[in-house]
Amino acid sequence: MSYLTKYNTSNINQLFDRIQRNTIRMDDYFDNIFGSEVTNYPPYNLVSVSEDESRLELALAGFSDQEVSVYTERGKLVVEGNKENKDDVNYVHRGLAQRSFTRTWAIADDTEVSGVDFKDGLLSVTLTRVVPETHKKKYLFGCECDPCEC
Repeated sequence: MSYLTKYNTSNINQLFDRIQRNTIRMDDYFDNIFGSEVTNYPPYNLVSVSEDESRLELALAGFSDQEVSVYTERGKLVVEGNKENKDDVNYVHRGLAQRSFTRTWAIADDTEVSGVDFKDGLLSVTLTRVVPETHKKKYLFGCECDPCEC
């Protein structure tokens, strides 16, 4: 008797149903991976500054600092932009997307937002990995200074 089942694109929904039936409190996780709509607005960069620091840069041309909010909630970094539609403007060509948005990223438990800066239409969010004292490098024999000044 075989308990292995092959899944392909035609029956992938059956696989997800089976996985979700056998998990507890994993719905948000699966929704984030498989159920969320992929969006590319606003465009962003993720820059690795150092081993323990990253910087998320979002291009928000046309937004003011009163129209943008950044917050963390339940292990997620959320950036929202609320843009008022100006109906009195008659555009000949509208190439700059200036619509309201909500963009969310999952962040690790050991990551915190250490700074937010909004300048010249570029929102920069600095993310820092917090290393607990028990995981930091400790010299147990010898020392780090050369020549020894201890």
